[in-house]
Amino acid sequence: MARAQSPRRMILTTLAAWTVALIIFFPVLWMILTSFKTEASAVASPPELFSASWTFENYVEVWARSDYPRFFWNSVVIAVGSTLLGLVIAIPAAWAMAFVPGKRTKDLLMWMLSTKMMPAVAVMVPIYLLFLQLGLLDTRIGLVLVLMLMNLPILIWMLYTYFKEIPGEILEAARMDGASLWNEILYVLTPMAIPGIASTMLLNIILAWNEAFWTIVLTTTKAAPLSAFIASFSAPQGLFYAKLSAASAMAILPILILGWFSQKQLVRGLTFGAVK
Repeated sequence: MARAQSPRRMILTTLAAWTVALIIFFPVLWMILTSFKTEASAVASPPELFSASWTFENYVEVWARSDYPRFFWNSVVIAVGSTLLGLVIAIPAAWAMAFVPGKRTKDLLMWMLSTKMMPAVAVMVPIYLLFLQLGLLDTRIGLVLVLMLMNLPILIWMLYTYFKEIPGEILEAARMDGASLWNEILYVLTPMAIPGIASTMLLNIILAWNEAFWTIVLTTTKAAPLSAFIASFSAPQGLFYAKLSAASAMAILPILILGWFSQKQLVRGLTFGAVK
């Protein structure tokens, strides 16, 4: 049996956890506070944590200056579309690697993971030229494809680890009952791995929502998501920190809300199979 923690240790653990959480959250808090400051107060030296005069003018100007709903809808389509398309490919791939492994399965998994270590700028020119030839520049489908391919190794790796925790005997029993390959994946494997699939889906949506490099390189106006929306508030005259903070807050708010309401599902999925 595990020993109960002493009250003193519990207090120290709680304080340490809150300290780490506040350190991580402080940049977000600073950005939100800056979004309510005037431009003069935002660049004051020494910096002011709390401004003497609060204003909503930055949000009003950001909303009036840009078509925020269009940027928001582009982000939703790109993030959700790339995630769903990635799951269509990743679920069968992870099933094959988990339940029908070959001699080189582990090597293949490591190779896929190694592609995430390659700097995106190294393949920027060939991908840009390829998209130019195919007419995919500044299109949602182009960004859906590139973000799906970029996050596919993570999708496969996470689903592979979840599927490995499911007893193979259950799938064998389904086959003995006459289930086809796709029925086995759709009606037996997928329902059992829902927590893992849900957490994988949420994580991929967050990664796609936060992607800035490809969304700025491959779009201009029509398919630009919220990451490009933030970048549009830099000007040749310099950065307007208060307005940039307001634009950033408007861009991250939807994904923060999603993360807040889905945190239980996300934690449940990330710990799926951790305790036997």
